[in-house]
Amino acid sequence: MSDIEKKSSRYSGEQHVETLPQYTGLKGFYYKPTTQVIMLGFVCFMGPGLFNACNGLGGGGQLDQTTGANANSALYATFAAMAFFSGTVNNKLGARLTLLLGTFGYSLYIGSYLALNIHPGAGAFVITSGAILGICAGLLWTAQGSLMLAYPTEDQKGTFIAIFWGIFNLGGVVGSAVAFGQNFQSLSGGVGNGTYIGFIVLTGIGVLIPMLMANPEKMIRADGTKVTTPRHPSWKSEILGLYLALRTDPSIVLLFPMFFASNWFYTWQFNDYNGTLFNIRTRSLNSFVYWTSQIFGSLMIGVVLDNKRLTRRARAFVGWTILFLMVFIVHTWAYMYQKDYTRDNLPPLIDFEDSGYPQHVWFYIFCGFLDAMWQTASYWFMGAISNDPAKLAYLTGFYKSLQSAGAAGIWRADGVGLPFMNIFLSTWILLVAGLICALPMLFWRVKNHTDLEDEVIARMDDQGHVQPVEKVIGH
Repeated sequence: MSDIEKKSSRYSGEQHVETLPQYTGLKGFYYKPTTQVIMLGFVCFMGPGLFNACNGLGGGGQLDQTTGANANSALYATFAAMAFFSGTVNNKLGARLTLLLGTFGYSLYIGSYLALNIHPGAGAFVITSGAILGICAGLLWTAQGSLMLAYPTEDQKGTFIAIFWGIFNLGGVVGSAVAFGQNFQSLSGGVGNGTYIGFIVLTGIGVLIPMLMANPEKMIRADGTKVTTPRHPSWKSEILGLYLALRTDPSIVLLFPMFFASNWFYTWQFNDYNGTLFNIRTRSLNSFVYWTSQIFGSLMIGVVLDNKRLTRRARAFVGWTILFLMVFIVHTWAYMYQKDYTRDNLPPLIDFEDSGYPQHVWFYIFCGFLDAMWQTASYWFMGAISNDPAKLAYLTGFYKSLQSAGAAGIWRADGVGLPFMNIFLSTWILLVAGLICALPMLFWRVKNHTDLEDEVIARMDDQGHVQPVEKVIGH
């Protein structure tokens, strides 16, 4: 232990927790967890945020949405496979390197749509790029989740998730604004080359940000505790840790339906609503307001989940109730639109100057609210289970794996022409089922404080043996 680590300590119950003095000056600003989560947000602003802007246009901004749907199916299939093991990769390589490797696929994917605009026969390249991006995204999102949930103290997790989610969604906001400006004079159904070129440049900048981020091992939280980081042990002990995360905490499985449903709704919202009912400039505007509303949605639920006047268990149930109400508000409203059109009976494309547009865009704003609240609450529920970055890497890996498996299936269903109503009803049913399954986990597993005895993975040594609490404290 270094001299600085010996200077102060505190006890929480019977558990010894070291506290350290904060850095000062410019160094203090750089190593501040808030600064680093902002930088993490900008990594995802430049990559996944701009991907969302492109995807939110419906069909990746293409007139024919089939290629986009099939590319997304390939993307989420490889994402699901990679994400399941990416927690292990993250714990072995370290979060910064894993994050860096994960950023590369976004420029390739958006570039493939530019190629498709120039060469209409390049659909296979788009689908292949989607598969490659899935591998990269599995790495990026697992590293992101591990860092975002490890930086804050227990009573800051909702706030940190909201900060990240707000900055990340600015990527969708800015990207959609660029698309709207580029296509303002167009009443057609497809995006121009300039939009894709702008996105490619920005995603390229995003690759550089992880190189500038701080080493988490040198960071100190607001309460003086160190940001603990994985030990980078052997692959054998990491795979054992993946197994132990499930065996010693089986209630995690109750979150799996919620994870599975967490990207399912994008297909109906992006392709079957926005991509089907509106012309390209209005699709761009809708995408802009959708991602803007996500910023406010994440902040609203973040304030509730970090409300210090309530216990952590109470906050968990209040957050769950808000999600339940939002699911029914949004999908009852959505049904009023979906019942009036099918794939074979489409209405004329809506423009934002049409008289019936305001009610449609307000509905889309509420879709954005629900998405942000669902994702923020999912991360918060994981953060309420553990403070250990190694275990959080496994949890976020499970989250992204199951999320992507669901997305792969529903994007493929859209690609083969499953009726809009079937996709819509499956979305509603899965969201409700996810919340119902998660409720027992909140009762059994969420405590007002997470102690070392709850952190099995944190007590595992480099050989994969779980140490008793007393021995770990003694160190």
